Amino acid sequence: MTERLYYQDPYLCAFEANVVASRKIDGHPAVVLDATAFYPTAGGQPNDTGDMNGIPVVDVHLAEDGEIVHVLDGTLSGPAVQGMVDWDRRFDHMQQHTGQHILSQAFAQMCNAETVGFHVGGDLSTLDLDRVFLTSEPLSAVERLSNEIVMDSRPVIARFVDESELAALPLRKMPVVEGPIRIVHVQGFDWSPCGGTHVRNSGQVGPIKVTRIERRKTITRVSFVCGWRALSDYAHKQWITQELAAHLTTSEDEIIPSVLRAAAEGKDLRKALAAAQMEVLHARAADWIAEAELVGEMAIVRLAFDERDVSWLKEAARRLTGRAGVVALLATRRPRTQFVFARAEGVTADMGRLMRAACAAVGGRGGGGPQFAQGGAPGDLSAEPALDAAVGQLRDADVGREG
Repeated sequence: MTERLYYQDPYLCAFEANVVASRKIDGHPAVVLDATAFYPTAGGQPNDTGDMNGIPVVDVHLAEDGEIVHVLDGTLSGPAVQGMVDWDRRFDHMQQHTGQHILSQAFAQMCNAETVGFHVGGDLSTLDLDRVFLTSEPLSAVERLSNEIVMDSRPVIARFVDESELAALPLRKMPVVEGPIRIVHVQGFDWSPCGGTHVRNSGQVGPIKVTRIERRKTITRVSFVCGWRALSDYAHKQWITQELAAHLTTSEDEIIPSVLRAAAEGKDLRKALAAAQMEVLHARAADWIAEAELVGEMAIVRLAFDERDVSWLKEAARRLTGRAGVVALLATRRPRTQFVFARAEGVTADMGRLMRAACAAVGGRGGGGPQFAQGGAPGDLSAEPALDAAVGQLRDADVGREG
């Protein structure tokens, strides 16, 4: 088995080793070493990256037989390897993982919530709790306790114990593997079985900040950032705050009231615009019907607009088909191509059938019943081929009858 140097010293980045096996994985060269400082993806923590003899290491994982496999972006020239772990990525994962241990224990103590899942993501890390709560009061207490542990700079000790020692340890969770168990201990606070890499003391975790909590069926998913990620997140949000304050010509403390006022004003303006559009619609409906193409006893109102929302198309169709004999074939091109077809009472043309034929002409999808149908096509394609297809069917005396 490969000697796992990251267990001996998680701060080790440069090491020497020898290749003991080679293989191909998805077309990439891959090697097994007699010793490695590269951490493989496991336990919610992503793999390390770096290089071997200057060749990038793009993935590290545990094979089914327990071997640590290093996937490379090139072929090594010999068995001797000088490995170099990407320290920034490694330390980031150490901060997030130790931070998760602290945060999980804080949730256990303050909310009686146990962690059932954990994942270090590219920007955010997440942990899943075994109960649902979405209130801010316990969250503030959890963050406070977590950051108190950070500021205490408590030693973080990782060691292997045998099964006979486990019963005497106040573990937050029981191990799921047999044999010697690696325990990570945040002194006087958290004891957890864990195979990940961790910082030497809690102070190196840096600030811990929960960024979001959300319900996922019977669990609560907590998104969080630690250390340098937390500082970057703070800097980004500070920039947003300053930009908003400058744009709104107000102080940072007045941003929320200013945004709420602007939102209310925007809502009022949208209502006024909608009302004005309805007035225009009412005035234009008669003109559109007068200009409609007559096919038998049907008056076909065919219109394509550059930018209308579907609710407006539906209202236009409703008003148009209030007149006897009218068939409304309406389309909008933006934000994407959409169609609304409707018929007046007494017209036998099947709108659902027309819509399916029209959408097929532009690679879209749609459907509906005999009286009303709705559909769309990807992007802002021209609506004309679809409308042509619908009008063509209406002109055919044998097509478009109900049933």
